[in-house]
Amino acid sequence: MGMEYDRKIFGERLRALRREREIGQNELAGALGLSNASVSYWETGKQIPSAEAVYKLARFFGVTADYLLGLSDY
Repeated sequence: MGMEYDRKIFGERLRALRREREIGQNELAGALGLSNASVSYWETGKQIPSAEAVYKLARFFGVTADYLLGLSDY
């Protein structure tokens, strides 16, 4: 296991969770008080989310931060 953060895993998992709930990027951003561009950037790996954003997303989707970050598979 590498010690480097994999932006791709986070983006893929965020996109999958969002699509499961049938929520658009703008709708998700609005619900969590985040910028619309941020959600897009995280999904494409252009930006790394802040700890606060990871927390908000984990709570919103009912998953662990470890799952979103690729540290666990559940």
